[in-house]
Amino acid sequence: MSDTLRAAVSRYAEAHANPAGLAQTPISGLAAIRATRPSGLDYAISRPLACLVLQGGKRVALGAQSFDFAAGDSLLITADVPTLSQITHASAAEPYFSLVLDLDLAVIAELALEMKLGPAVPGAPVRVEPTDAEVADAALRLMRLIERPAALPVLQAQLVREMHYWLLAGRHGAAIRQLGWPGSGAQRIARAVALLRAEFAQPLPVERLAAAAGMSPSSFHQHFRAATSLSPLQFQKQLRLIEARRLMTAEGATASSAAFAVGYESVQQFTREYRRTFGLPPGRDAEAIRGAVSAAA
Repeated sequence: MSDTLRAAVSRYAEAHANPAGLAQTPISGLAAIRATRPSGLDYAISRPLACLVLQGGKRVALGAQSFDFAAGDSLLITADVPTLSQITHASAAEPYFSLVLDLDLAVIAELALEMKLGPAVPGAPVRVEPTDAEVADAALRLMRLIERPAALPVLQAQLVREMHYWLLAGRHGAAIRQLGWPGSGAQRIARAVALLRAEFAQPLPVERLAAAAGMSPSSFHQHFRAATSLSPLQFQKQLRLIEARRLMTAEGATASSAAFAVGYESVQQFTREYRRTFGLPPGRDAEAIRGAVSAAA
């Protein structure tokens, strides 16, 4: 992995990271992450993304599978799946740094057509490979572009497109290709996932989700679980709990107000499901996370 890319990401993250270590860039879907100590467990329903680790190490678990990756590796997630992640190697002397790019399905579809790529056989939604040199080079030019704000509006779209191209052309290409294939199961499920993410606090009948995917309810349920490892109801529940956790830790919401904000009608049910997922009651969990963030600041 290029020392120059690590230095560029380090400069940006040092200047712009929030207390949780996340530094959003002006380029939509591109963020740098910095940590000076190993982290706690982070629960998320990850979007399709590529994560280039530049220093330190991280572990991501999907169900019973666990993936460890370090500097020079790229993590690829090709479906909206529930993950449990933890930064495992980080210190004040050698912080953890990574660069994360959300994969753009529309860009992938355009490139797959232009590159005359055929449909790919669906594979594992999480994988780790060494970072291709061309991907690292495109990432470096994106970071350099950020340092020249006047050029951003003119050049960012083509550089993001180029990074997607090299991802498609490299080790991760077959896995990414399925995301952009028109009419594929991945694209159809993605439409239902987008609806769930937008309206997770509202009741969402499976018939409406199936219609968004262009499938019968029974076929949709089967394809949804195959793509995400969860049923639609479980997926919605995870989105609600993750957002409630964010409201309590980032915005200081109480457990009851967070529960109602994300669509729960019973605080008792919310508390049970929260503890089952995160291991602690809502209030204690939020207090522990805020304490960890303050200690790291």
